[in-house]
This record gives sequence, C-alpha cells and structure tokens, in this order.
Amino acid sequence: MSNRSKVRRRTGPRPVVATALAIGLVLVAVARPGPVAAAAAPQRVEPAGVADTLRLAEALELARQANPSLRAARLRADAAAARIPQAGALPDPMLSFGLMNRPISDPGRTDQPMTMNTLGLRQRFPWPGKLGFGEERADHLAAAEALDAQEVERRLLARVESTYYRLAFMDRALAVMRDTRGLLRDFFEVSSARYAVGSGLQQDVLQAQVSVAQMTEDITVMEQDRLAMAARLNALLGRPATAPVGALQLPGPGDELPTVDRLMELAAERRPALRAARQRALAAEAGYKAARRALYPDITVSLNYGGRPQFDDFVSLMFGISIPVFAGSRQLPMRDEMQAMQKMEEARELDLHNETFAELSELRAQAERARSLSRLYETSVLPQAQAAVESALSAYRVGRIDYTTLVVNEMTVNRYRIESLRLTAEYHRAVAQVEALVGTTLGGDR
Repeated sequence: MSNRSKVRRRTGPRPVVATALAIGLVLVAVARPGPVAAAAAPQRVEPAGVADTLRLAEALELARQANPSLRAARLRADAAAARIPQAGALPDPMLSFGLMNRPISDPGRTDQPMTMNTLGLRQRFPWPGKLGFGEERADHLAAAEALDAQEVERRLLARVESTYYRLAFMDRALAVMRDTRGLLRDFFEVSSARYAVGSGLQQDVLQAQVSVAQMTEDITVMEQDRLAMAARLNALLGRPATAPVGALQLPGPGDELPTVDRLMELAAERRPALRAARQRALAAEAGYKAARRALYPDITVSLNYGGRPQFDDFVSLMFGISIPVFAGSRQLPMRDEMQAMQKMEEARELDLHNETFAELSELRAQAERARSLSRLYETSVLPQAQAAVESALSAYRVGRIDYTTLVVNEMTVNRYRIESLRLTAEYHRAVAQVEALVGTTLGGDR
C-alpha cells in the first residue's frame, strides 16, 4: 500500500467531523435571539452595571425641584413681583428741622422777633395717572416674568425628555451592537472551522476578525457617548455629572399628532412665551401712557411750624409745582422712547407667533415622519432583512455565497435595528418639543 493511500485513509474522517462542527456552529448562531425579537421590547434593555430604572416622570420631577436655571427664573419672577408696589408708591416725605435767624454774635439769644426753631414736612404728589400707569406697567412686566419662568420650565422639561430619549436610544443601540458582535464571533468560528477543513478561505477568517474588531470599536465609541450624554442629563436634573443613570424607558411611537392649526390654537391659548409677549406689549403701552403724563407738573405740599420762645409761633402751608422747562430734552424724548418700545414689543409678539407656527409645522412633520418610518421598519423592513440573513446563513453553510455577503446582510440588519430605535427616540423628542411650544401635554401613548 502506498504512503499516499495511507495518508488518505488516515485523514479521511476529518472533513466529515469538521464539517459537522461547522454546521453545528451555524445552528448555534441561528439559534441566537433574532434582531426583530430583540427590537420588539426595547424597554427591557438596561445599561451594563446599572439595575435601577429611571422613569421619565421621575426625571422630570427631579428637574422641576433641583435645576438651577429654573430656580433662577422663578426668583427673577419673584423679584419682578416685588417691584409692583414700588412703582405705585408715593415718594418718601421729607422732614426738616432748623434754627432760623439766630444772631451770629450770640446764637443763644431768642428775644428777636424773627428768631425761631422750625419743623417742616414736605410731600411730592405726582400728577394723577403717573403712578397708576407706572404700577400697571410693573404689574404687566411681573406677569411676563412669571410666564417666562413657566416657559423656562417647559423648555427645560423638553430638554430633559430629549436627553432622556437619546440616552434610551444609546442603551438599546448598544444592546443591538453587542448582540451583533456576538453573532459575528459565531461567524468567525464557523469560518475558522471551514478553513480548517479546507472548505473555506483564509480571507473569510481575516474578514471575520476585522468585522468583530470594527464592531468593538463602534461599541466603545457609543459607550463613551453615553457617558457624556448621562453627564448632560445629570446637569439638567441638578445632580453631579458622575451620578449613575439607570436603565431608561423607550416606548413605541404613539398616535398621530393633532393638525398644525389645532396645535397653533393650543399654543396661542397656553404657550407661556406668547402670553408673556402680550404682557410685555401691554406693559409698553402703559409705559407710553405714563410718559405722556410726564409733561404734567408734580405738586409739592409743604407744612412748616416755627416756634418762637418769646413771641407767638408761626405756621406755614405752601404749594409748589414742577415746571417742565427741559421737556425738549427729557419728557418728549421719553415719550418717543416708550412709543418705540411699544411698537417693538408688538413686533416681537408677532415674530414669536410666526416662529411658533413654523416650529410647530417642522416638529410635527418630524414626529410624523419618524412615526411612519418606525412602523415601516417594524412591520416590513426588519422582518425582510432578518429573513435575508437567515437565507444567507443557509447559503454560506453549503458554500453558495462568500463570507462577505453574509456579513453585509447581518450588518444591514444591525443598521436597520439601530435606525428603528433612533426613529422611535426621534419621535418622542419631537413630541416633547411640540408640547413645550403648545404649553400642555398632548397625551397619548408616550
């Protein structure tokens, strides 16, 4: 018997065993949880090392209680409210004491008829309407500051929701990427087994290693992005940047949003910024009315008592008025200033109204696009892509396709899964911004 025949008999069973091993590894890979199943319940995925779930309602309540910018806005509103009584108060009266007509040579002498000790009280009364319109202006400005604080709160909550859902997306994207990396490692084992028996190519083994390394790189980048985003969320919640952020919820997209016209109606009625703009326009109008009365004189009333030790006492009552002799450089420019401010506030109000309408149109379109595409991915794109991967696995097992085609199909599923999650998060972020603009919660499955 030749040596070649001996080698053939000695090595004959190896291809059968190795091929069986390769098929077994493929079956293990196929048995892993499918991408569609993993994407179906994203809210159960938790970041590694953190077990507690941070619910959106809890995050919003933390922001309301601890965010420094919101606290500053509320204190600014309190300060504006404290200015209201100041604007309507009379000027402080002036009390005076004096020694009148004392001889220089002997200040203690009191036998002169003009020598007296005086006590005076003087009060200035602004022309009727000046204080009233000033107080009305301060009242409108205080109302505007209070509404601004509400707007800051609505914007803050929208930022918290946006950051929350971005983090939730990252958690689920990381889960998808880790699952894909595990599947790529299974592919690497299969390609290695096929290469060992001579039915595969070394190129497939090297490509498998590169695919696993690339996915590990993507996971590392996403993990660092999550740390940065968690620090941003902690800042909004008034917590230390390094505070742990637990698992986050990411429900599916809700129902269709109301029409843009209906959203604009809600915004006109309830958005704090629009109502604050109206209050500032009213404040400017009151300021203009007060400026018109600046030409009218103020009245000063003085009451003086003169006590003469050796003669009868005196009492004096005097009235005075201010004369606007410098009206051309003071009162009239003030009137022009307040008139310009009134028109400016009215223009700002109109501009904010138009900007609100435009933003609502954009955000609603963004939310509806995300909602429609997310459902398209769930019901059509992902199932078809997963079916393509399973078919590619079967074809690769019998050598009908190369490894590159198999990896391309799997990475396509990975991309679709992550895109589906991104669209879901984008929908919720858009809805949160819409709710901030309309000044109320829209409800639905959020």
